[in-house]
Amino acid sequence: MTPEQEALRDAVRNLLGKHSDVRAAIETPHGYDKALWARLCDIGVLPIPEQYGGSGATHVETQIALEELGRTLTPSPLLGTAIAAQALLTTSGNGGLLRRIAEGAIATLAWDHTEITSTDAFDYPEVNSHSDYLDGTARYVLDGDLAEILLVSDGRSLYEVDLAGVTREHTATVDQTRRLATIHFTNAPATRLGPWKSEIQDVALAALAAEQVGAAARALELTVEYTKTRVQFGKPLASFQALKHRMADMHVLVETARSAALAATDEVSAAVAKVYCSEAFFKVASEMVQLHGGIAITWEHDAHLYFKRAHGSGQLFGSPRVHLDRIAQTARE
Repeated sequence: MTPEQEALRDAVRNLLGKHSDVRAAIETPHGYDKALWARLCDIGVLPIPEQYGGSGATHVETQIALEELGRTLTPSPLLGTAIAAQALLTTSGNGGLLRRIAEGAIATLAWDHTEITSTDAFDYPEVNSHSDYLDGTARYVLDGDLAEILLVSDGRSLYEVDLAGVTREHTATVDQTRRLATIHFTNAPATRLGPWKSEIQDVALAALAAEQVGAAARALELTVEYTKTRVQFGKPLASFQALKHRMADMHVLVETARSAALAATDEVSAAVAKVYCSEAFFKVASEMVQLHGGIAITWEHDAHLYFKRAHGSGQLFGSPRVHLDRIAQTARE
């Protein structure tokens, strides 16, 4: 990382160390700390150019922040909002929306697990400003019930949808640190912003991979710390060679997952990052539970939160099997 990126990482880590409280956040009606979200926006972690009121951060800086958020499992709208901002940057004439996001508005993009139809069946030109109406359902939308800016793709175009024209409901999942929603569109007024660009999916997968790496790294740290203090048969658990090997394997998984996340720059490498980081995080979280023993399945310990996040994030934006099929299809082509 550059010195500026290292400074950003330290700033986000210090902020989360002082203000992040995952248990308090998941018990609030909104599921996250609004003041903490405002501070993150002030630091400049969103990929919004300076001409739109942003800090000029790129998706790399956003991934650094997401890795830190993953370490603490901090509930935050950053992942969904950053993906929405990246989608807006692929079109033109959407500076007003980007300025709202830079000022702290929560945005989200519904593009995966969507069944959306448009009233206009004709192919669209490359220009914007096309009014339309949408019908259908979008599931597992990040912060979909809280978003102030709702973007949706039908696979051909990118739309901004009038919030008054949709029905939104919170979706309860096993991972309480991730807020998802189901959105129903019934003749919902929408404005076409431009053509849908498939590379947005790659950006989303890379961002999620960074978050998974951060969570896996912290799960490993907590496990090592615990085994150094937990005594069995008169010795710390960390002194047993069999457990040393298991934690060494966890370390290898974390570091190779970090490499995969950093290398996610195109369709194939993003799919690889999604597959590898999902599986690595799940294995590390599973080992965390095993090596902590009975305390790991209590509400008081955070191990179960990492395990649930690993399971949930593995299915987000498509399961590893879905992306393995994508990689295989690309290889055949």
